[in-house]
Amino acid sequence: QVELVESGGGSVQAGGSLRLSCAASGYPYTSNCVGWFRQVPGKEREGVARLYIGSGFAYYAVTAKGRFTISRDKGKKTVYLQMNSLNPEDTAMYYCAVASSCAVGFRVDDFRYWGQGTQVTVSS
Repeated sequence: QVELVESGGGSVQAGGSLRLSCAASGYPYTSNCVGWFRQVPGKEREGVARLYIGSGFAYYAVTAKGRFTISRDKGKKTVYLQMNSLNPEDTAMYYCAVASSCAVGFRVDDFRYWGQGTQVTVSS
């Protein structure tokens, strides 16, 4: 049973930073990719960043490139999302998820396991 637990969300002012963590347990060897997604009520879940656990190679959505950094600590089975220069449009529930490959892009249906989410609120 794979369990993903996100933490690190909170409220910050525009221009501030947060670091989200995604701790995994029961991680299956076939799951090779961890992604961060976000969702605002009434809108579709959108991908932010994803990373190959083995190589650390990362992909970013346009909205995240240059501001967010995804990284991992394999020993701790934790993936991080460092978010800098936050703006109110980044306000959302942030989720981490695992997929068998990062080649799936940010297709939500291809990410099999999901955490419960952590709320990020950015005020102007």
